[in-house]
Amino acid sequence: MRIRTRLLLLILSILFPAIVAASVAVWYVYQEQRKAEVAGMQEAVRALSLLADSELLTMEGILRTLATVPALQQGDFRAFHEQARRVAPPAYSVIVVTDLEGRQLLNSRQPFGGAPVQGKSNLMALRRAAGLEGTVVSDLFVAPVGKRPDIAVQVPVRIDGKLRYYLAMGLAADRLVPLLVQQGLPPAWTASLTDRQGRVIARSRDAHKYIGMSVRPALRARIQAGERSGVHQGVTLSGIETMAFFSRAPLSGWTVILSVPLEEMRRPAIYAATGFAAMTLLMLALSIGGAHWYARRTAAPIEQLRRCAEALGRGEPVVAVASGMAEADAVSAALADAGTRIRDNEAELERKVAEAVAAAERAQRALLQGQKLEALGRLTAGIAHDFNNVLQTLSGALQLIPLTHDRARVQALAETCQRAIARATTLTGQMRSFGTVQDARLATVDPVTAIHNVLPMLKNALPDSVELSLDLPAAPWPVTIDPLQMELALLNLVINARDAMPAGGKVGVALSKQVLPGPAHGLAPGDYLRLSVTDTGTGMSQETLAHALEPFYTTKGVDKGTGLGLPQAYGFATQSNGTLVLDSVPGAGTTVTIWLPRAAADATVQGASAPAVPPELQCAEGLVLFVEDDPLVRETMMAALATAGFEVQAAASGEEALAVLESGAPVRQLCSDIVMPGAIGGVELARIVLTRYPEVRIVLATGYTDSRVSLPGVRLLAKPYDIAELFQALR
Repeated sequence: MRIRTRLLLLILSILFPAIVAASVAVWYVYQEQRKAEVAGMQEAVRALSLLADSELLTMEGILRTLATVPALQQGDFRAFHEQARRVAPPAYSVIVVTDLEGRQLLNSRQPFGGAPVQGKSNLMALRRAAGLEGTVVSDLFVAPVGKRPDIAVQVPVRIDGKLRYYLAMGLAADRLVPLLVQQGLPPAWTASLTDRQGRVIARSRDAHKYIGMSVRPALRARIQAGERSGVHQGVTLSGIETMAFFSRAPLSGWTVILSVPLEEMRRPAIYAATGFAAMTLLMLALSIGGAHWYARRTAAPIEQLRRCAEALGRGEPVVAVASGMAEADAVSAALADAGTRIRDNEAELERKVAEAVAAAERAQRALLQGQKLEALGRLTAGIAHDFNNVLQTLSGALQLIPLTHDRARVQALAETCQRAIARATTLTGQMRSFGTVQDARLATVDPVTAIHNVLPMLKNALPDSVELSLDLPAAPWPVTIDPLQMELALLNLVINARDAMPAGGKVGVALSKQVLPGPAHGLAPGDYLRLSVTDTGTGMSQETLAHALEPFYTTKGVDKGTGLGLPQAYGFATQSNGTLVLDSVPGAGTTVTIWLPRAAADATVQGASAPAVPPELQCAEGLVLFVEDDPLVRETMMAALATAGFEVQAAASGEEALAVLESGAPVRQLCSDIVMPGAIGGVELARIVLTRYPEVRIVLATGYTDSRVSLPGVRLLAKPYDIAELFQALR
């Protein structure tokens, strides 16, 4: 064997492992380059989908602004039509207002007042699937006016907190083409925007030819199946074999497709692998060590790209690293740019969400303030008359007493004053009933007996022109209720019925048993007693029914009522674990039904009780310390206590009362108001007296229904209280 052959074999034996290693390295570079390109394409198409959504967010912002303009809020469609045509030029856009069923009320492409057209979009179908609130983006459709492909964005319109309309903005599909063209894609690449059904909305190349066409069936099936992203190899509509990268936009549900010819997809990887192989073979020819060094240096950028792709997938910032390899640097820069765009879009979305939340909170605060002012106005207008009548009765009677020498006449005037006070007390009780759950004095009663107890009051409340009829069962189910609240509710409902029949009519009070097999009116299944009050009056409109249970809401004049009757009845029903249902037709009368649950089987029905006998004003003894900041109340009650035989000393505040006690006065009873000026109120005074003077009997009085006192041995009186009740508490 010749030496040359031996040397050749030696060189070949040395180079063979290097050649094998170089071949493996070439394959590795090729695969990694393909992976990096795929990852870059996927991020690029995702960025394009977010960019498409940003255009729709701009349209949404325009619609949200238009939804608040005064013309639309006030129902002035003519003025709104002019504004809409200025905002959306009819040449390529349109503003449409529809009712909640999807019927067009206004179309800016048509002259105002023109016949409504039938919409062709699938907005209402999408609305039913997505719910009443939120933004809906349509699929591609042919506009009924103009007969060209359009897309639309729809938002709800609320007026006074109530959903009234839907406002949509349509845009010619070809207006989205520049969005794709401006991305500066390579000439052979194609970017397409499709709807949920796979129809082309916009295309970066030959858009006029392909808008409205569906993509190839295999890709369309993946889009219709709702895939969020993916890679699809196939043939484009223009017949080019490509690798298609697609991503579904989160807001619109549309899909952006980036199609790259297979030849171009393979070319960068082939170029990179070929260059690497050539350099590797060259270095292997020079020296094995140089080839190994070069292989490591070439593989390093690919590894860096892999790490950048992984960081981008985790949402971490990606910094472009210059490696000296053009392809790797381009991919690295693309990854860094994609990461920056993703973060910018996320920041923009967060900013818009924060602005929307802040706007909603401001609107809610304004609404609550308006409701407070409205309730205050109704309170002032409705209740002032009733209290003025009470004051007039008291004033007239008190002026007549000094002029009357007949004791019987004086007694009659005093009884008139008592009735006026009782009327004022009833009115304040009505005010306490609505809107809050009060402490109820519950008892299990026979409802027929309860109705007969209040029947005289009902008859007295009705004029001769109104006929009262009863329909009561012989053996009704017992109910657990507050009897006084039930009487007040019945009286309020009958008075409302009377006021609805100024020319006379009929009022019917009926009881019936009802078994609910399933949930109804917000009630659980079970046995219920229905208490109904029906009149033949004027009835109520739907708008009035919507506000009828609101406190202080009334359609009567300021001298006819306070607007507390129905809310009190509703409060009674809910306190009794039932509900109140209104049924009214204008001109045909109103039926108010109170549903009351049947009492428990083991509940004991309360029998009729004997009338209460007021305690006698027996003579009393001992020093009473009467603490009251109101001079009129203090003067009146001191005289009453003195008449009953008490020795009385007065104080105008908690501090004065403590000074009297600390002076050593022999106080046996303390009667104090709860709410007083100064640092020491009635409750705090009672705590101090219980600690320092445990032998003193304590009575606290208040005119506030939310006062709660839980002190041992302390009696609580609610203003206005009877004098006899105070005497009994002090004894």
